[in-house]
Amino acid sequence: MTKKQPIKRQSAIALKYNQTSDDAPIVVAKGKGLIAEKIIDRAHENNIPIEEDPTLVSLLSQLEINEAIPEELYQAVAEVFAFIYQLDENTELSNAKYDNRVDRNEGF
Repeated sequence: MTKKQPIKRQSAIALKYNQTSDDAPIVVAKGKGLIAEKIIDRAHENNIPIEEDPTLVSLLSQLEINEAIPEELYQAVAEVFAFIYQLDENTELSNAKYDNRVDRNEGF
């Protein structure tokens, strides 16, 4: 008889960081299963980039909502934010190229 593999529930953590008002990123939502799906769906609906890192999610899930991340996780979270900022920058550049193309074609 084969042993059934346990079903692994999806987990999600949402962070917020405002450089002018926050000392460190803050956990604003966390959950497993259906709650994780809702967090991910909400991110998609609001065009918020998603980075998959099971190890980081496991570490962050130990924090409470509205709790700032500890210094030990600064480097790992900084890498995620750098990834997101780069995505935002690439999106802005793509939009600017598209906007310029549209502007040049308006007179035709």
